[in-house]
Amino acid sequence: MEMEQFYYDNKIVKKFIYATILFGVVGMLVGLTLAVMYLFPNITDGISWLSYGRLRPLHTNAVIFAFVGNAFFAGMYYSMQRLLKARMFSDFLSNLHFWGWQLIIVAAAITLPLGYTSSKEYAELEWPIDIAIALIWVVMGINMIGTMLRRRERHLYVAIWFYLATFVTVAVLHIFNNIEIPVSGLKSYSVYAGVQDALVQWWYGHNAVAFFLTTPFLGLMYYFVPKIANRPIYSYRLSIIHFWSLIFIYIWAGPHHLLYSALPNWAQNLGVAFSIMLIAPSWGGMINGLLTLRGAWDKVREEPVLKFFVVAITGYGMATFEGPMLSLKNVNAIAHYTDWIVAHVHVGALAWNGFMSFAIIYWLIPRMTKTTLFSKKLANFHFWIGTLGIIVYTIPLYVAGFQQASMWKQFNPDGTLTYGNFLETVTAIMPMYWMRAIGGSLYLIGMLTLVYNIIMTVRVGETIEDELAQAPALQKISSNRLSGERFHSWLERKPIQLTILATIAILIGGVIQIVPTIMVKSNIPTISSVKPYTPLELEGRDLYIREGCVGCHSQSVRPFRSEVERYGPQSKAGEFVYDHPFLWGSKRTGPDLLRVGGKYNDNWHFNHMWNPQSTSAGSIMPGYKWLFDNKPLDISLTQKKMNVMISLGVPYSAEEVANAQKTLRDQAVKIEKSLENDPDFVKSYEKSREKAAATGEKFIPMNKREIVALIAYIQRLGTDIKVKETK
Repeated sequence: MEMEQFYYDNKIVKKFIYATILFGVVGMLVGLTLAVMYLFPNITDGISWLSYGRLRPLHTNAVIFAFVGNAFFAGMYYSMQRLLKARMFSDFLSNLHFWGWQLIIVAAAITLPLGYTSSKEYAELEWPIDIAIALIWVVMGINMIGTMLRRRERHLYVAIWFYLATFVTVAVLHIFNNIEIPVSGLKSYSVYAGVQDALVQWWYGHNAVAFFLTTPFLGLMYYFVPKIANRPIYSYRLSIIHFWSLIFIYIWAGPHHLLYSALPNWAQNLGVAFSIMLIAPSWGGMINGLLTLRGAWDKVREEPVLKFFVVAITGYGMATFEGPMLSLKNVNAIAHYTDWIVAHVHVGALAWNGFMSFAIIYWLIPRMTKTTLFSKKLANFHFWIGTLGIIVYTIPLYVAGFQQASMWKQFNPDGTLTYGNFLETVTAIMPMYWMRAIGGSLYLIGMLTLVYNIIMTVRVGETIEDELAQAPALQKISSNRLSGERFHSWLERKPIQLTILATIAILIGGVIQIVPTIMVKSNIPTISSVKPYTPLELEGRDLYIREGCVGCHSQSVRPFRSEVERYGPQSKAGEFVYDHPFLWGSKRTGPDLLRVGGKYNDNWHFNHMWNPQSTSAGSIMPGYKWLFDNKPLDISLTQKKMNVMISLGVPYSAEEVANAQKTLRDQAVKIEKSLENDPDFVKSYEKSREKAAATGEKFIPMNKREIVALIAYIQRLGTDIKVKETK
């Protein structure tokens, strides 16, 4: 049989590896900065773009899409070419994918600290960047499928199935979750509202973890673990069961993030049921990976790369057991909104994704530079200090989670809350936050060790060039099933059919869960007392979104005695019908704010936003001094925002839109007058007026500044329901 010569494209792999390393350092540095901010909340006092609320989404996006994403692309481009015995379909598309993805990351790194965010977890980027992501993702998909169609290997190995499922599902999730109507170049509103938005977001959010952090890395596991251990995969049949059951079941599990919320119970229960079922395929994959290493334990002891794989796969098993357990309602009632969830997420991120990425980098770079790793001792050091970092990071947060849940729910004999002041539950866990920062520092030291080790390896190795290979051309064969050929064997040589079936498998759960919630209005009963936000409150809500307040404060009261006692009546679906996007949150570093309107006066909120420690001694909330700056609130888009809301079903009248700026000013002036009840406010206000006059700076009245709009929004929260109850 005549052999064909061709070249594997190693240069594109190199580019993605270097990007992985760069953004790994950046993402982890930002994460460590956030951990330090829990200890020193005002460390970036007055610098808006370095505030906690703006840096948190930068950290998650940098780690998920920049570090982990580039690691997947590097491993995928390397393994796919060798599994298909073909160069990638198009060098141009490969490079467009690389540079397009890096530009998207840079755009995220610029816009998120500047406050341009949709507030949706793991989907914070605004609409132009969302479009760019979709286009670049399609470029990658065309390149993948094009390579499959011109392959020289008939059989599509299991890793390819996972890559295909990743491409299809992430595209579907990203597009449907980010349907939004633009207001301006970097501002938009989700087309979904309240409960509907929450369901679609966590359908996306949970499955972004599933199909961006899990399935692609399972594909990498199925290629690199057998390759490096020089052993066949433990069970090919198990891999088939693992793949189809995982992609079918995973897509249903999103609602377990919304248990005890205003989401309809049938959707919650579906999420719980399928989450429990996830244990079987998840552990099937873990077992397949670990048992592949049977008989190779001597090699594991010697090779740091295999050590990383063992801990990574074990971390995957731990996280995918804990996830279904957390979806049980009685466990979720304890864990949700606490630092337990932060620990759970980081077991997966640091162990599974981080260690898998490190192992692949340590193995690929020496092979592509035709040398040996500069120092196995340093790689082993990285392994042990990284493992220690994971332990020191996560265990204290598990303890913190249990302590938070316990303190939130405790009552005195007279029926009052034992810890009625939420701040007591924050100060009690500060030692655990110190341990978290130490654990993160250890993990970062490991990452920096990798950087040094790889630099030194590349320096002594050869320049990374395309790699010569040869393989026989693929002979044409009937597209029909051969005599005695099983269905799946036939499917494994048909990339288009495999892609179509995978798409159907992942769409079923999404359609059944989401369509009834969006299409059947009776699922979201209306409440007559709930009215749209006033123009000033709408602007204030956008400031709340801009500053990332949802990262620390929830707006969802669960039906527990402790929460009803602490916050007020439980959430009702009809309360959120005008919320584009929803702001239920997923973590309570601070108290829930759904019913905070009217609980404190305007002066309290004014002082609290300037210096939280002045109103709440020991608070770890940073100040937001830029909201008080002598510059006007931008209301140039207020009427356009209201018109977009009208197109989304919010019942503003034409008169309300026409009079928006006058209505806004009237409400702002009322808040300013209420602030004048505080003599200290009057004194500082007059001083700032005198300072502006002395410097020749134009003085902006307080009623035109951003802080007043934010106060208006916060004071509105929950008051519609209170009005109804007092009638």
